[in-house]
Amino acid sequence: MADRRHGDVASVLAPMVLAIGQPSFPKVLLDTVRAAANVGHCMVFAFEGQAAQCCLGVGNIGIGPDLGAAYSEHFYVADPNHDTLLRHRSAGRPIVLPKFSPRMYSDTYRKLFFEDGEIVDKSATAIWVDDTCFYLNFYRTIDQGQFTPAETARLAELAPALAAIVARHCQEQDVPDARKQLERLFATHAPFVTLTSREKDVCRRILSGYGTEAIASELGISLHSAFTYRKRAYEKLGISSQNELFAIALRLMARPRSAH
Repeated sequence: MADRRHGDVASVLAPMVLAIGQPSFPKVLLDTVRAAANVGHCMVFAFEGQAAQCCLGVGNIGIGPDLGAAYSEHFYVADPNHDTLLRHRSAGRPIVLPKFSPRMYSDTYRKLFFEDGEIVDKSATAIWVDDTCFYLNFYRTIDQGQFTPAETARLAELAPALAAIVARHCQEQDVPDARKQLERLFATHAPFVTLTSREKDVCRRILSGYGTEAIASELGISLHSAFTYRKRAYEKLGISSQNELFAIALRLMARPRSAH
């Protein structure tokens, strides 16, 4: 029985494997989970450090792109599943999240994501790959109703392989990584190239949303040193505030790439 079930999962997910790294992957993913459990919408987020980004969104939720942006910019910290994923970082295997319940979420979160998005149910799984967590969410909308027990069980059965395949696709796609973008920015663009290595480390983390204590902890330096590096960097850049640092970075990132 186990071998037959494994073969069934492999055959169901084979089209997704073949679509890894291809523009067709989101549609193939949706077709696969829709056939398995009548999923209405899929969203995939990547957590790395203290940042989140929406890697993939496809389905029947009209405001899906807006919800993905809002979640990755701010609301991920209010998602109770986020803390669960951080606690299971060393699990070494895909994680199936607790069954959805609206009571898990704050009123603001519930209004924005579930009421405005007309979401009535969701199933979620995740997988850690090195320092990145790929978080898969499968939604049902009002016109579809909630997942049946059989559909929930089917998604749970597919979850381990689904998570691994989606993570591989996101890696193949080289999803824009804010940290890598900032590293390139500081290595190649004035005025950031004038900073020392440690001053760049501090400024990049400020731009990634880290507080001074978090910066000191991650870099293994004292709080006083973190303040000192920030002060020196600001002096070299001719600025006096975090907002001015953001302004420089945004201006440089908005420039078109040079043609070669």
